[in-house]
Amino acid sequence: MAKIKQIVECVPNFSEGRDMNVIRQITDEIEGVKGVKLLDVDPGEATNRTVVTFVGEPADVVEAAFRAVKKAGQLIDMRQHHGAHPRIGATDVLPIVPVSGITLEECAEIARKLAKRIADELSVPCYCYEAAALKPERKNLAICRKGEYEGLAERVNDEKEAPDFGARPFDEQVARTGCTVVGARDFLIAVNFNLNTTSTRRANAIAFDVREKGRQMREGNPIVGKKLFDADGNPVMKPGTLKGTKAIGWYIDEYGIAQVSMNITDINVTPLHKAFDEVCRCAQNRGVRVTGTEIVGLVPERTLIEAGRYFLAKQQRSAGIPKKDILDIAIKSLGLSDLKEFKPEEKIIEYVMAENAEKQHLLVDMSVKGFAEETSRESPAPGGGSVSAYMGALGASLATMVANLSSHKPGWDAQWSEFASVAEAGMSLQERLLHLVDEDTEAFNRIMAAFGMPKNTPEEKAARSEAIQKATLFAAEVPLETMKASFEVFDVCRKMVETGNPNSVSDAGVGALAARAAVLGAGMNVKINAGSLKDREKAEALINEANQLIAKANSVEAEITKLVEAKL
Repeated sequence: MAKIKQIVECVPNFSEGRDMNVIRQITDEIEGVKGVKLLDVDPGEATNRTVVTFVGEPADVVEAAFRAVKKAGQLIDMRQHHGAHPRIGATDVLPIVPVSGITLEECAEIARKLAKRIADELSVPCYCYEAAALKPERKNLAICRKGEYEGLAERVNDEKEAPDFGARPFDEQVARTGCTVVGARDFLIAVNFNLNTTSTRRANAIAFDVREKGRQMREGNPIVGKKLFDADGNPVMKPGTLKGTKAIGWYIDEYGIAQVSMNITDINVTPLHKAFDEVCRCAQNRGVRVTGTEIVGLVPERTLIEAGRYFLAKQQRSAGIPKKDILDIAIKSLGLSDLKEFKPEEKIIEYVMAENAEKQHLLVDMSVKGFAEETSRESPAPGGGSVSAYMGALGASLATMVANLSSHKPGWDAQWSEFASVAEAGMSLQERLLHLVDEDTEAFNRIMAAFGMPKNTPEEKAARSEAIQKATLFAAEVPLETMKASFEVFDVCRKMVETGNPNSVSDAGVGALAARAAVLGAGMNVKINAGSLKDREKAEALINEANQLIAKANSVEAEITKLVEAKL
């Protein structure tokens, strides 16, 4: 409950880059799955390979990927395929990538299940790589592709080399489709750093300073000296400063500037903001300045939120502010609008998806007046549950305001980090409770939908009764979640009453009053819905938990009010 929507990216590579009719049929399968957004189709003639990128919720993405693999297997005959890029199948590689609300480990499990399904239902043998690898050595994609398609006949019959799913003798079916490598990896960010120079040489030098591979070492003069090799004849390299990055320098005619072009392959080790700062440092050391950043393709929201938080911390400013404000800081700090205006709705994956999704009419998107008017109408929703969640959110907002005022109060600089931490906690609670405003109305809608189910046969009656009970339980659990989140608001309020800006102590006190009203109001909704549950043991447990929270809320609010009164 109150969970962030899970979004994943899928980047399958298909062994066809010349026949647009084939490519279009494959991408049509992807676009035919509701909830999936096709972001990019990049065919390559020389490689005879097309890289496709699409996003959506995990179940939708898995279905789209499966259909694409099926269609590719029907249209692409690997016996006739030739191209410059390594490959082992019609669908060569298929990674699942976490975007938001989901971990890499969860993506790995999804990838393994998808690989098994492809093997079982399509008879396409599958290897698992990177985070989804079932054998340590197969984390490396090159190991999974060893010998490429031409080596499959020997590999699939070798117990040690056989695919993870769908292993069988090399027959006509396998000869046609080849194998597929399914895996999970972290998000890759393609980014260009703009330089105030036209020199490709300078841009390359900066790229070699920072990229993980670094540059080859030389005897004497680091530029024209003799290149150094080890005993095995391999180049001796001086590593760069940024792990998980690849980079080169180039000149862009369109802009009339040189850039450091970088792929960040591990954003957990090297986030975008870290890469930016390091490129800036190395550029300055060579008499060059970074003027801005160009993101190629799309990025997850978290990438820019992390950047905004980072730059705010450098300024000793609180990040306990709305996401929009944090994004604005990131955009300005990274210089994302240096070459052309950076539009979050066009460059952030979650926002692109939201823009193309069916428009939701959310209560939290209404004006204050609109919300009040909607509540007053004869419809029973929104009702007390939604209003309680909103009161809790307002309580969290007030406490957060006091924390931010305290963090930025002149003369209190030594305490800014402490107050900023409180503000971030308050903002997190505000977001949880605002989600619950609409979640409570959704709970009511589920009950009404259940009551609207047919009841003409014994089977229909049983299904209807079960649906009503499930919906009623959900309708009791949602306000209980509101109670728990609202109770946490007290901690933020108390801290700000005790240590926050004394000029705003009354605001923290009002926040505590709002939190108490939220707990008590949501508690009423727990009780009225629990009363309709047939499972009385579960009902009593919900009511008891609600009563305990109500008693504690009354006690804590009284304590906080007493503290406030003493300071007025």
